[in-house]
Amino acid sequence: MLKTLSALGVASLMLLSAPSIAEPTRANTLAVKGQFEFSSLDPTRKGYVYQRMQVLETLVNVDHQGNLIPGLARDWQVDASGKVWIFTLQSGVRFHDGSELDAEAVASSLNIAYKKPSLMQGAPITTIEALDKQRIKVSLSKPYSPLPAILANYSTAILAPSAFDAEDKVVAVIGSGPFSAYEVSIPHKLVVKKFDQYWGQKASIEYASYLAGHRVESRVLQARSGEGHIVLGIDAAAVPGLKRIPHLDIVRSDLPRSMAVKMNLAHPLLADQKSREAMSLAIDRKGIATAILRSKEAASAQLLPSYMADWYVNNASAERNVEQASALLKAQGWQKNDEGWLVKGDKAFELSLITYSDRPELVKVATALQDQWKRVGIKLNVNITNFTEIPSGHQDGSLELALIARNYGTIADPLGILIKDFGNAKGGDWGSMNWSNPQIQTTLNQLVQENDPEKYHQQAQQVAEAIYKDKPLLPIAYYVQHTAVNKKVKGFRFDPYERSLYLNELTWNK
Repeated sequence: MLKTLSALGVASLMLLSAPSIAEPTRANTLAVKGQFEFSSLDPTRKGYVYQRMQVLETLVNVDHQGNLIPGLARDWQVDASGKVWIFTLQSGVRFHDGSELDAEAVASSLNIAYKKPSLMQGAPITTIEALDKQRIKVSLSKPYSPLPAILANYSTAILAPSAFDAEDKVVAVIGSGPFSAYEVSIPHKLVVKKFDQYWGQKASIEYASYLAGHRVESRVLQARSGEGHIVLGIDAAAVPGLKRIPHLDIVRSDLPRSMAVKMNLAHPLLADQKSREAMSLAIDRKGIATAILRSKEAASAQLLPSYMADWYVNNASAERNVEQASALLKAQGWQKNDEGWLVKGDKAFELSLITYSDRPELVKVATALQDQWKRVGIKLNVNITNFTEIPSGHQDGSLELALIARNYGTIADPLGILIKDFGNAKGGDWGSMNWSNPQIQTTLNQLVQENDPEKYHQQAQQVAEAIYKDKPLLPIAYYVQHTAVNKKVKGFRFDPYERSLYLNELTWNK
């Protein structure tokens, strides 16, 4: 394990310890156990842990409904052209090294991030500059409505000037959040310390530690033993047992990650919308969500959850109807043979589906689909492979079906991901495949220039309705996060966008 806190970072953080508090101990440290490692001090490279542990902050925040709200910027405006954005900063903000957070520091941090691989590189930014001490101006070559949502992503977190060396390499994690970095041990461990000069709600918890571990069994044991106060990513199968443990609360939370069947619409069996409709009707989504995800409410026939309101279709049904599915297939000329499989002349309704074991639930769902489609006569061959075979099969056209998990919550506005997945006839590696709908694809690509919220909503609804009705993908369920919270901790709430653990809101139960 490599400990990577620079001398500058250590010195800076020690200066800010007054009034001093005790060193971290089991008694004064909140223990967070999670499944994801982090690979760098640089937030543009998997910096989500620094944001979640509230060391780093962004200009814009996101509430639980996906609305953009003030962060380090108290407000922002875009001009009539849609190409000039002005962000006005909060007053009285200081970095963990004691320096003032002003427009020059913010512009410098963003300019450095823009040169590195990050979501910012997808935006048509021409310049980022300080107008005065409290305002920065972001100029674009063309209108780009997702800009504020991108500035809420961890890759655009604001670092102090002293966090960089002369070559703009991040050498210390020095931000402005309610906690400062006390110990950074890449790739597994981060210890944070409350920052008494924080500009917003100050923390009560003195220290918090994050420890990454891949094995879900280990995290379950940490929850059971009390070693972990907040244990993230609990396997659904372990939830019933954990609920019986007196010192634990199990918090169920919906995520903007969807499980869906990706389909090659150039395949003869999948080209007709009626066939896709029949396959969709034959899926027992509620049964899958209940038995495998342990959450009946997670079942869905559309991609995005209700808190992404622009993209959510209110009248979408997730109900199974085997009789209607069979009628649709029969109307297309399919008949069951003596073995119960659908045939039309010498052709069988037989398809191959690939999925991957990185997410064990996908394998179980693939088996369930195999059984459910068998009931209407569709023969499904399942192949468990590496997830890289899905984009590979998309690119060479060999893919028929794939069971995938897709995260639409990377930023609060999923438009960029939807454009990548559905924005052209070929589609995207993790989106549609050979779905030709020029009107919808044009609408998607034009939405980046729409700054009127009402018009944006109307056009987003058109896209969502078309995806639901035409079924270039078959959504099955939303992902659910189960978190084990020790009752010693009070005030926990889960962020569906996984930006923050709200550690500054937590207290110890006496």
